[in-house]
Amino acid sequence: MTGAIWNLLLGLAWVLLSGDFTGLNLLVGMIFGYIALLLIEPQVESLKGYPARVPRMIGFVGFFIKELVQANLRVAFDILTPPWHMKPGVIAFPLSAQTEMEITMVANLISLTPGTLSLDVSDDRKVLYIHAMFLDDEEELRNNLKEMEHRALELFR
Repeated sequence: MTGAIWNLLLGLAWVLLSGDFTGLNLLVGMIFGYIALLLIEPQVESLKGYPARVPRMIGFVGFFIKELVQANLRVAFDILTPPWHMKPGVIAFPLSAQTEMEITMVANLISLTPGTLSLDVSDDRKVLYIHAMFLDDEEELRNNLKEMEHRALELFR
């Protein structure tokens, strides 16, 4: 978190010093700030791991947008075609997430994806109950959810 704050501050400093108050210039400043933080990471203990986390974040955003578009298209197709193809159901999904923040993040990411909804977490915080609109292949759904959970947890660990 410290690295992200420093990166933002370096980006804002770039904007102030250049005098160009645009989003693109802020992005350029944050890229230069990222490079500076990458260079000083070995000397600053609080920056450990930050440079490696940024590419993972960008990769996760791309992955999640792809999943979001695919799910939206599948739901839209099912709504627009006369015979409904959905087979709704509820599954128990074993969690790898351990902390409250990780569980909340995974549950929210699943709920944000059209066609799935997080219902409840077990008392021991090891199982997430999920309603799926398309439960044609339960194993494929579990694999997709496990991949999403794994990618999200990479951002925190």
